[in-house]
Amino acid sequence: MSEYVIAIDQGTTSTRSIIFDRQGSIVATGQLEHEQIFPQAGWVEHDPAEIWNNTREVIGQALSKAGLTRHQIVSIGITNQRETTVVWDKTTGQAVYNAIVWQDTRTQPIVDRLAANGGVERFKKTVGLPLATYFAGTKIAWILENVPGARAKAEAGDLLFGTTDSWVLWNLTGGTDGGVHVTDVTNASRTLFMNLETLAWDEDIVAEFGVPMSMLPAIKSSSEVYGHAHDTSLLREVPIAGILGDQQAATFGQAAFDAGEAKNTYGTGNFLIFNTGEEIVHSENGLLTTLGYQLGDAKPHYALEGSIAVTGSLVQWLRDNIGLISSAPEIEQLANTVEDNGGAYFVPAFSGLFAPYWRPDARGALVGLTRFVNKGHIARAALESTAYQTTEVLDAVNADSGVPLAELKVDGGMTANDTLMQFQADMLGVPVVRPVVAETTALGAAYAAGLAVGFWKNLGELRNNWQEDRRWEPNLESATRDRLYRNWKKAVQKTLDWVDEDVV
Repeated sequence: MSEYVIAIDQGTTSTRSIIFDRQGSIVATGQLEHEQIFPQAGWVEHDPAEIWNNTREVIGQALSKAGLTRHQIVSIGITNQRETTVVWDKTTGQAVYNAIVWQDTRTQPIVDRLAANGGVERFKKTVGLPLATYFAGTKIAWILENVPGARAKAEAGDLLFGTTDSWVLWNLTGGTDGGVHVTDVTNASRTLFMNLETLAWDEDIVAEFGVPMSMLPAIKSSSEVYGHAHDTSLLREVPIAGILGDQQAATFGQAAFDAGEAKNTYGTGNFLIFNTGEEIVHSENGLLTTLGYQLGDAKPHYALEGSIAVTGSLVQWLRDNIGLISSAPEIEQLANTVEDNGGAYFVPAFSGLFAPYWRPDARGALVGLTRFVNKGHIARAALESTAYQTTEVLDAVNADSGVPLAELKVDGGMTANDTLMQFQADMLGVPVVRPVVAETTALGAAYAAGLAVGFWKNLGELRNNWQEDRRWEPNLESATRDRLYRNWKKAVQKTLDWVDEDVV
């Protein structure tokens, strides 16, 4: 009887369940989108109950499509939107507030308060991250300070915190009936609370945020058995044995296991991860120092990361908020109705600017407009913004590492866009390479879970599974590239210093 691994991919816009075979090929997929909740400008939320209900349903969808039962599933892996924060009551199993999403910027006053004594890099040497609204720590603090009764419940030991991996794991292992409260090193490294060297919560930093230690999950490696699916699950008794934050999972799924290897994921946002091996590299160029992965008791692998808040979600915004297109794939067709951007540049600083700027005061801008510009130019400018932002991040990686990247492995939904991928190669001046299995986030979680139970023997076996699907070679004249990039940087400057105390 054939055996398989199932991955739960709890993402920003949807939850998926994907079943993989021993070759790392997709057998079946289940997927459901969840509501994006925007209570006011800068606020982004999800309903944790909806996410958990969708998780159960997509597991059933995948098993049904594959014609499989739990008896053929040897392990479960979880990957997730990382900094998105859930706080729930362990006695009722109910969240005390909606999940606050990684894109949410409401916690800027908390960031400013904490940065008043030591600046935004106050804790960076310990945790690898600047103080920013992006990370989970400020989101927990906001919930405790603003949700009636939350502080008292937390101090009584009744509340638990987790990124969505912990929320799914706790519910999958029984919830109020013995649920396991755990996260892995990659997700823990996105809270502002974890010491990069000890891989433990830093109690002094946690106290600065006013968060009780009792709320925090136990930190485990990315590949070990954390618990088993509860009797109420379709996967009952199957071990849950892999957890990786989504970008680290994609890196693992790309078989970028060693120092000097990198990948870039094109999703809701863009995330470039550069593996630095067992060495902690502190960025001098606006990148984050983060955990890459840890397999069981082995030494952890670290990484530099360039996080870009808005890429695929800009296409979503043009579809849902503006009505420029009716489906995401139309953006490429519209962009191809013109030869270039017509002088227009779109800087989507909807959540401020992340790497390499870290400017929460920035806001989105469409600049360089003339009467000549039409909707095709705007579509092209939107796509190009993703490539420009990635180029800035890769410049920072090259400066920090001192080793220029020879090629860029890519994954995520936007890699289906040939126009974007070609422009990305043109801007970087190096080949862009897409694998056969583009669902590398789920694949990485499956790999971690399969390794823990011996389904796969070692990293070499996983590396052999990786296959190239498509390669884009750069073919833009350097003078044209330099002009476009210079104008992009000029456009970015126009977005800065927009937010004042009385402007959100």
